[in-house]
Amino acid sequence: MLSAIMAAPSSNSIHQFTMTSLEGEDVSLEKFKGKVLLIVNVASKCGLTPQYEDLQKLYDERNADGLEILGFPANNFAGQEPGTESEIKEFCTKNYGVTFPMFSKISVKGNDTHPLYQFLTEKEKNGVMDSKVKWNFQKYLLDKDGNLVAMIPPSQSVLSSEVQSQIDELLK
Repeated sequence: MLSAIMAAPSSNSIHQFTMTSLEGEDVSLEKFKGKVLLIVNVASKCGLTPQYEDLQKLYDERNADGLEILGFPANNFAGQEPGTESEIKEFCTKNYGVTFPMFSKISVKGNDTHPLYQFLTEKEKNGVMDSKVKWNFQKYLLDKDGNLVAMIPPSQSVLSSEVQSQIDELLK
């Protein structure tokens, strides 16, 4: 009973998860405590794939201020992320110069939804809201404590004034 009470404060934080990087290394998301996080499910063969460019631009401009972008390849929508981890890494680096952290392919919807995305999409787990991942490049914004703040639709650019204002507010 005591351990459950002690564990409770972090249960609504993304920092409870450990994910696998594209390079195959375990990365505790606790490493990002104190950073504003933008989590995005990505795909290499999608009409929205050029958003990698805006994501990288935002990362270049705001990483030093405390923003981290975490990319999670997913093949849930029309098979638009068929590649292996090494193919995904090569594609992102060669075509978009991606330097923000990228992770191994996961499922972001359906019966095999990864626990990270269960957390992001279920109010019961994140304490904030329910959402469905509608398509590739849906974004989730989290505060410095790893708490979910907002869901940004797939078609909305991270460079939009609305998203920029939300990020500015969280970085204060």
